[in-house]
Amino acid sequence: MEKFNKLTGVAAPMPLVNIDTDMIIPKQFLKTIKRTGLGKSLFYEMRYNEDGSENQEFVLNQPAYRNTEILIAGDNFGCGSSREHAPWAIADFGIRCVISTSFADIFYSNCFKNGILPIKLPQEDVDKLMDDAERGANAVVSIDLEAQTITGPDGGTISFEVDAHKKHCLLNGLDDIGLTLQKQSSISAFEEKQAASQPWI
Repeated sequence: MEKFNKLTGVAAPMPLVNIDTDMIIPKQFLKTIKRTGLGKSLFYEMRYNEDGSENQEFVLNQPAYRNTEILIAGDNFGCGSSREHAPWAIADFGIRCVISTSFADIFYSNCFKNGILPIKLPQEDVDKLMDDAERGANAVVSIDLEAQTITGPDGGTISFEVDAHKKHCLLNGLDDIGLTLQKQSSISAFEEKQAASQPWI
């Protein structure tokens, strides 16, 4: 998993509330178990017209936001079914951070396991960042996970809270497999001892 330390980029505004996982990645794209290739279908029903052409009014199709890595979202982001494909699609598109007042619990946890930093902030701070994001290409926001700060286009700073263990995992690029592999020497020692004491297993 890619490490997350500092991120600077244009933030895209998406003020809709209750964006659920089916809006993030519709059910017809859940047939794959691969984490790549889903970015093109992110927010599919909002992003594309019925004929498959891009909806030019959708924020991520607008020139200033096509390569955004930061999303400022409305309340209760990631609600609905607990599909892992939702953070997979977000990460594959290139978004590394989602900021909202609240997230669905399972989606929130899945973000950390896929190299995405979900940040919870009070409504007034989200409103300020949403307003900043409306500036288009000038909506440059900097996020420092180590310092737990967000710096807006005007230089103002907002602090955020994050679980210490989840922060450690993101800073070091550790998903569940990575955490397990940190215990590789202990696992190998146990397996050798087990093989010697119970060779029939």
